[in-house]
Formats: sequence, structure tokens, C-alpha cells
Amino acid sequence: MNSINQHKRQFLATCAAAACAIAAPAAFAKDHAQHAYPSHDIQMIINYGAGGNTDVASRAIGNAMEGLLKKPVVPLNRGGAQGTLGVSNLAKQKPDGYTFGVVTFSTIAITPHLLNVDYTVDNFDFIAGVARYRYGLAVRADSPYQTVSDLVEAAKKDKGIFFGAPAAPNNIAMFELGRKTGAKFEQASYKSGAETVTALLSGQVEVIVQNPSDIVQHVKSGKMRFLASASPMRWKELPDVPTLKEQGFDVEIDSWIGLAFPKGTPAAIRAKMEKVAMTAAKSDSLAAVLETAGVDPAALTGAEYRAKLIAGRDAMGIAIKAANLPRVN
Repeated sequence: MNSINQHKRQFLATCAAAACAIAAPAAFAKDHAQHAYPSHDIQMIINYGAGGNTDVASRAIGNAMEGLLKKPVVPLNRGGAQGTLGVSNLAKQKPDGYTFGVVTFSTIAITPHLLNVDYTVDNFDFIAGVARYRYGLAVRADSPYQTVSDLVEAAKKDKGIFFGAPAAPNNIAMFELGRKTGAKFEQASYKSGAETVTALLSGQVEVIVQNPSDIVQHVKSGKMRFLASASPMRWKELPDVPTLKEQGFDVEIDSWIGLAFPKGTPAAIRAKMEKVAMTAAKSDSLAAVLETAGVDPAALTGAEYRAKLIAGRDAMGIAIKAANLPRVN
């Protein structure tokens, strides 16, 4: 009987050893694959059309990360529906670390209150927050509106003044200005900042809320007039023009560019990409490029950026309800 038990124990020990021998190479291969990441090109989904400041800033960020990763980062523009189509597309990608994308503050914190989207903050593993937008109001140089007060007074008297915007933060600025002054502004949506600028210069809309890269060059060339910064700070490119708050209008907007993987991406890959993104965001070379796009560099961890999105989502929900903005189904 003892002999039988001894043979049984030896048999089980042999099976266990064999299982370990089989499992070890598989575990090693998985660990090695993640350690060696990336082994080939990585796709970067940009959630706005080509030519706008999000596209320019995102490509600069991708280039900076490419230099650190030593593998190509290939940009793919997926614009539309105020930036939500690209984010929706990202959520559906395989979580293997070879597709990441731009998830802007507006597409999580603002637009889902206004449009039906098929994703939430929980559909993503956030890599980092990497940049901060600036916004401002501009009209054509031949516009009758010399100041924000002129614009507001006209929008009170007329049936409404059309403004152009490609994304939710831009919309919020004008609707908040209207709500707090009694002015009526009507939105015309565009896929990118570049299209919005074209709409203003061609007379399709009377005013735009855009970023420095879309406005500054046209102000300096004499095609546009800059009325106000809608951000908490003045623009360093046009420092003599006050913010909306400085002009007596209690309106300001803030928004961010962040990066994310689809949910379920391996932790080791997420950690490596967070380190790469944070290093890129803090580099002087990237800051210089972002400045040309009118975007300020920022460096938030994935967890910090996720927390900012959640806090912003709750705050923007209250603001949108107060503004009585309609939901589009």
C-alpha cells in the first residue's frame, strides 16, 4: 500500500513538473513580448480632421513619442460628430497596445451630454494628459462687431447670430455667453478648425470660437479681428486682448488633449506608454511645436487625466442643464 502511494506521489510530481515546463515558456514569451514592446508600427487615432490644431498637436505628440519608442507612430484621422467618431472607433480596437488614440476632454466631459455616444470613460485605459487648449472669439476684419459687447447687443436684437465651431467646448462658450447676457447664438458645426475658419472668412458664420493656430495668423494678416480670450488666461500671441472675464462676461472654458488605449490593454504596455507620453509632454522640443498650434504642453498621468475627465463630466452636466442646451438623438 505504501508503495502504491509512493508511486502515486511520484506520478503527480512528474505531472506538475511537466505542467510547469509547458507553462514557463508561454509565460516567458508573454512577458518578453510586453518587455520588447513595441515590435512594430503603432496606430494613433486622431479624433478630428486634418489641419486643425488638435491634428497638428496630436501629430507632434506622436512624433515625439515615436522618437522615444524607436518605432513608427502612424496617425489616422477619424473626424466627425464633434470628435466622438474617432473616440468611438478607438474603443472598438483590439487592446494589444498597437492602437491608441486622442481622447479629448470634450468627448468625455461635454459631448455625451448633448449627443448619443456608444462609449463611456470606462471603455478606455488612459495613458496621459499631454496638452491644454486655449480658446478665443474672432470675427472677420470687416465685421461691424468691434467688441464682444457689440456682438452681444446685436445678438439680443436680431433673430440670432450664427457662430462656427467644431467641438463642444467652443459651443459651450457661446451658449454660456448667450445664457448669461440674453443674447441668442445659433451653432453651425464643422469637422475641424480649418473648416470653421473657412466658414468665417467666406461669410457663412459671423463669429468663431477657435484656437490660436486658427486665428492668430489671420489677425496678423488683417483678415480677422480678435475680440477676447475665452480661456482663463490671455493669449501670449495677442496679449493686449483681454479675456471674456476681464471684459465683464462671466464665461471661460478649459479643455485638454489626452491619450488612451482601448480597455483591457496589458498593464506593462500601459505603464511603458505612460512613461513615454509623460517624457514627451515635458520636452522643450515638443513645447516649441505645440506653441505653433496654439496649445500649451501639460503632463498628467493616466490616472490624473481620468480623474479630470470624471470631474469635468459632472461639472459640465450641470452647466449644460443650466444653459438648457438641447440633446440631439
